[in-house]
Amino acid sequence: MSKTSKHISAEKEGIDARPVFAKENYKFMIAGLAIVVIGFLLMMGGDSNDPNSFKPEEVYSFRRITLAPIVIVLGLIVEVYAIMRRPK
Repeated sequence: MSKTSKHISAEKEGIDARPVFAKENYKFMIAGLAIVVIGFLLMMGGDSNDPNSFKPEEVYSFRRITLAPIVIVLGLIVEVYAIMRRPK
């Protein structure tokens, strides 16, 4: 059984050459990142062509004030789960 030079040098230095996270953890991390991005996309918008007009119904809508922060926090919870999860 042949070992690569990376594994041999890691063994000499006493370093564990295994990856930090399992493949499933990275999948959860990508999913959490996607959820966070969706939350920020939900928060976008509300601009106006006229700088002298203000439309509070656009800026203070349910989507921007309530839904988007909840989605972002859910994405962050998925990220924490992905980091803390131990592979079987």
